[in-house]
Amino acid sequence: MRIAELSRISGVPVPTIKYYLRENLLPPGELTSPNQASYGDLHVRRLRLVRALVDLAGVPVAQVKEVLDGLDSDTLSLHDQIGRAHRAITARRQLASHPPEAATDAATAQVEALIDSRGWKVAPDAPALTTLIETIAVMRSLDQDHLVGLLETYADAVEKFTTLELAAVTSRPDRATPDQIAESVIIGTILGETLISTLRLLSQESTSAHRWTQPPGTGTTTP
Repeated sequence: MRIAELSRISGVPVPTIKYYLRENLLPPGELTSPNQASYGDLHVRRLRLVRALVDLAGVPVAQVKEVLDGLDSDTLSLHDQIGRAHRAITARRQLASHPPEAATDAATAQVEALIDSRGWKVAPDAPALTTLIETIAVMRSLDQDHLVGLLETYADAVEKFTTLELAAVTSRPDRATPDQIAESVIIGTILGETLISTLRLLSQESTSAHRWTQPPGTGTTTP
C-alpha cells in the first residue's frame, strides 16, 4: 500500500507517519520508485503499537525507540521484550510527601513477605515495586492499617485477572508476533487500569447504596 492508504487504515496522519519514519520508529517501506514506497501489514501493526505508546501511555519518542529496539531484538526473550515495554509505561510515580521512615520500613517488610509467599518473580528495580511500598507506607501513616490488611486479598484478585489477561493475549494465533503481543499488553495495561478503577467505583457506589441509603419515609439508614 502507499503511504496515503497506510494513513487511512491506521488512522495516523501522513505527516505523523513521515515523522515516525524519520525517527526510525517505523521500518522504511519498499521503494517502488525514487519518490515512492510501498508499505504492508507490518507497518500497520507497528503504527498501532507506536500510537499506543505515544498517545495512550504518553511515552517519550526516545523511550519508544528503546522499546521497539527490544521488540526487534533477536537475543531478548519475549518476557524481556514485554518487560521493556511494560517498564516504559509504568514509570515510577513521585509522591507529593514522604511517609515516616518507620512506616516505610514496615511497608517494605510487608511487600517483601507478600512477594516471597506468593512466589512472584519481580526484579528489585521494578518501578511498580517502589510505588507499592510507598503507597502502603502512606496508608500506614494516615492510620489506614485496616486497608493495608487487605493486601493479600488485593493480590489474590490481581493475580487472577492478570493470569486471565496474559492467557487471552497469547491465545490468538492471528496475533502472535512480538509486536502484536506487546500491543495487546500495553493497551490492556493502560486501558485495563481505567476499566478496573471504574468498575471498582461502580461497585463501591452500589455496595454503599445497599448498605447506607435511607429507605423511603424514614430518617435512619439501614445497617
